[in-house]
Amino acid sequence: MDHVNQTELLKTKVLRSLGMAQRAGRLASGEFMTEKEIQSFRATLVIVAEDASEQTKKKFRNKCEFYEIPFVCFSTMGELGKAIGKEQRASLALLDEGFTKAVLTKLEQIGGRQHES
Repeated sequence: MDHVNQTELLKTKVLRSLGMAQRAGRLASGEFMTEKEIQSFRATLVIVAEDASEQTKKKFRNKCEFYEIPFVCFSTMGELGKAIGKEQRASLALLDEGFTKAVLTKLEQIGGRQHES
């Protein structure tokens, strides 16, 4: 399998994992809920869409650095929303170490892990 197909397959797997986390009640989405989960120390990973505003990315990157929570930019707002069965989402917070580990492993294989605090 060539690299492009491998990357797309891994991206699909990450999005599926986010959908499973949503159904399991282990994911918060939207800026307000993501921020709330970071500040309550429940977030185990924060994902911000690559097409979110620079201000949004900076806000969550800084919060995650302060609270020592892993942070990544991944996918688009439309794809993140679709993966969890909602409208577009600029930010998500995973609330489960198992899902976080699975997602980060796949993102590392893609090389899509842009930043981690």
